[in-house]
Amino acid sequence: MSCPRQFLSKTASMRYRQGPVRSHLLPSTTPKRVPMKKLATLVIVALLTVGSAHAIVGGGTPQADGVARAIVTIVGSRGNFCTGSLIAPRVVLTVAHCVQPGADYKVVDRGADGAPQLLNVRTVAIHPNFNMQAMQSHRATADVALLQLEIPLKGKSTVTVGTPTIPIRVGSRFVIAGIGVTVHGDGKSGGITRVAGLVATGQPGTLQIRLVDPVTNGVRGGIGACTGDSGGPVFEDKPSGAFLVGLVSWSTGPNGAAGCGGMTGVTPLTLYRDWILQTARGWGAAL
Repeated sequence: MSCPRQFLSKTASMRYRQGPVRSHLLPSTTPKRVPMKKLATLVIVALLTVGSAHAIVGGGTPQADGVARAIVTIVGSRGNFCTGSLIAPRVVLTVAHCVQPGADYKVVDRGADGAPQLLNVRTVAIHPNFNMQAMQSHRATADVALLQLEIPLKGKSTVTVGTPTIPIRVGSRFVIAGIGVTVHGDGKSGGITRVAGLVATGQPGTLQIRLVDPVTNGVRGGIGACTGDSGGPVFEDKPSGAFLVGLVSWSTGPNGAAGCGGMTGVTPLTLYRDWILQTARGWGAAL
């Protein structure tokens, strides 16, 4: 699939400092603004009380020394939550629709002692070509953003940003990760990093990849992303290891219905890796 040249340009991204809608995978009514102190308390309680569930919707729990150590939770003052990946000690990669202006954002993570910690976000950078309407209609767009933290995250791993192997074929295998809910509509079922192995379907390319459960093929309910998994990393195994090659943008239920467990929409990083690296390096990250 041909790539419009403007996606590779160095045009200035939307950036704003914290003090600065939604970041749900599925459309919902606009939530009321929640005081960050109260939100932080609710998130910490949720992280402490969420027990073992079924998965991302149906996935499994990754090794503690692997993917899970690079995953963080992003919370907004409107009550939303999303997934992010640490690509440098102070830089989190996520999707643009999760961190739109008009709300305050924090990063939540468990410290070395297992206790949740709330970290301030200094700067948010959103790719200049992101289009919210396109994303909400499940069309391809630059659904990519970076968060610069005020202080480095300790006791965490970082993941390597790459691009998917070209050509991307139907049946190509990817692994998604996220902290989203395991039961659609039940916010308390989220908060644990989980993974799921999915395969490409339809007409995958450098603009968008659509993934399904290889067992159900998106026709029946299966494994896949759900609310809160937005921004989650999509990994591809390569000879030199696993690379973060895309981001979870949206999901559907079986046969394209509302819900989860059907199709998972992915923004591949083919067109956006250069912007990610340039922005992070501009913040002093050694990538």
